[in-house]
Amino acid sequence: MLSLGLVMLVAALDMDLQPWLAVNDGVMGGVSAGRMSETGSGLVFEGVLSLENNGGFASVRRLVGADLSTASSVRIRVRGDGRRYQLRFRQDRRFDGVAWRTFFDADDAWRTVSLGFDEFEPVFRGRRVPEAGALNAATISQIGFMLADGNPGPFRLEIQTIEFISAEGD
Repeated sequence: MLSLGLVMLVAALDMDLQPWLAVNDGVMGGVSAGRMSETGSGLVFEGVLSLENNGGFASVRRLVGADLSTASSVRIRVRGDGRRYQLRFRQDRRFDGVAWRTFFDADDAWRTVSLGFDEFEPVFRGRRVPEAGALNAATISQIGFMLADGNPGPFRLEIQTIEFISAEGD
């Protein structure tokens, strides 16, 4: 593990395209289209958000495949289109169920966003589920990005790195 000043890098996700799965509102009749593609500097989550047929979300997700039990935050390097995106975790490998989410903004300049696991809230299909409890780093099995901001049209989020961090002494 690499020590980075006051934090320690627990794991970094490989930036391969293969493990990402698109899950868009078509699962409920919508027509939004989102996908993960490769770029020269990482990955890009892009597509078109549509509100037709009661739709309104596009997402991608993948399995984590790393022991994150000592992690307390995630750090992502992103560049976007000025929209507000969600970073989401799941604590099981199921397709549907509770996800823990938080929001971040991404504009046209590269920026590093650090998100503490205590910032994530449990939700099921957009509704809060407080009885699901706090995000537990030891059981994180999936990570994903979602756009569901209610604004139809094209979107683009570039992702250069995804790193899981532990504060020293955790």
